[in-house]
Amino acid sequence: MKMNKNSNTYQIVYSAILVIIVGTVLAFIYMQLKPLQDENRDNDTRKQILAAIKVYPENDEAIVADYNRYIVNEYLVNEKGAVVDSSEHVAFNVNMAKNVKQTKRALPLLVALVKGEKKYIIPVYGAGLWGPIWGYVAMNADGKTIFGTNFSHQGETPGLGAKITEKEFTEKFEGKHIYMEGAFKSVEVVKKGQKSVSGAESIDAISGATITSRGVSAMLSDCLQPYDAFFKTLQAVNP
Repeated sequence: MKMNKNSNTYQIVYSAILVIIVGTVLAFIYMQLKPLQDENRDNDTRKQILAAIKVYPENDEAIVADYNRYIVNEYLVNEKGAVVDSSEHVAFNVNMAKNVKQTKRALPLLVALVKGEKKYIIPVYGAGLWGPIWGYVAMNADGKTIFGTNFSHQGETPGLGAKITEKEFTEKFEGKHIYMEGAFKSVEVVKKGQKSVSGAESIDAISGATITSRGVSAMLSDCLQPYDAFFKTLQAVNP
């Protein structure tokens, strides 16, 4: 029986078949590309982590090699500073965007070995002016001073808030203390010429990007403070 091509039934059946074919093709393409997309995403994360310890791979192959060379361990700790999970990739795979919203957060840590010295890398996540900001903070083994930082953003203004990704900004955190007289006091980002009213160490905010700068300051305080007990275990070993 030949169907009338001008009938509504024909048009519906034709459209349904076309949708199924296109959907199947797109699904196939997605499945073929997903492993490559996942690898690119993971390499970008590895690159950010390595930047926090001042390692800058030359290409994608070097990213994986350098990551495997410098990152020697990773785990989750609890609010008492004790390791609760040390399974493979357990810290790397924590979704910080979801994690920071939890009442009881996971506390991921990556351990790096740089020139024979351990560095403890902590992922941080917060809010900028136009969207999320995130990054990694590498702490020295004394549990008090920052070794290095790396920050990223989703939509901060080029030339203003987007400057949080530049070395001129991130290098200002190096050597800063997050403990003052034994109490946790995260580094604050304040307007040039001002000092922290809480007594914390500070760095100059980015000119013209007050809200983004405050976002970085709040992000560090919010994400580093939960590690207080862990930091104090390091301080007890390295007074």
